[in-house]
Amino acid sequence: MTELQANDGKALTSTTDGVEYERLPIRTHLILAGEDLRQIIRQYAQPHLRPGDVLFVTEKIVAITQGRSMLLDDISPRPLARFLAKYVKKTPHGIGLGMPETMEMALQECGTPRILLAAAVSVVSKKLLRREGDFYRIAGEKARSIDGPTAGTIPPYNQSVVLGPEHPERVATDLKVMLGGDVEVLIVDINDIGGNILGSTLGRERNEHWRKVLADNPLGQGTQSTPIGIIREVAKG
Repeated sequence: MTELQANDGKALTSTTDGVEYERLPIRTHLILAGEDLRQIIRQYAQPHLRPGDVLFVTEKIVAITQGRSMLLDDISPRPLARFLAKYVKKTPHGIGLGMPETMEMALQECGTPRILLAAAVSVVSKKLLRREGDFYRIAGEKARSIDGPTAGTIPPYNQSVVLGPEHPERVATDLKVMLGGDVEVLIVDINDIGGNILGSTLGRERNEHWRKVLADNPLGQGTQSTPIGIIREVAKG
């Protein structure tokens, strides 16, 4: 069994709320639609897990195994999607809904009225309050979780849109049961500018703590091929 090491440019440990943790990335093969997430976890993560560990799994591979990935060529954006996408702020860390194809999927996932409301509130809050982020707060987690291709994305996902996972809380619970119950599980949406906890067996009131533990994205954002990892408290002394 190979020793788990930090990804290049990423720290292995993080101290949050006075507790030091290791964040151990686990490399896998390229995960494709139709694969069994439980088998992936058994193969790659289970041999490394210890009682008390927290397994964290990226929402992207959960969604991919659920068949929620589609090629850009298979998406036909409506004119409204093309119009709205022009006004989405783009960052170096992710396209978000800033391309017609991802915006089209947001309209389908969240419903046109909700996306239009989010866009209207965003315009007002930016102009009058000088505040950003209201679009995703109104549009909700489904919109926030939609991933488009970015520089360095591994094929075929450099030409794909991946939606958010379905039932992430249920997935987390299922994986915990499969692993025997002595390991907790998080389903996470983490990138290089922050993220969210979508599913947890540790209680929603702890989500902010775990989000801070993973805030610097120890799994990486490009070709690291580490879609799962382990959080392990560093023993004192």
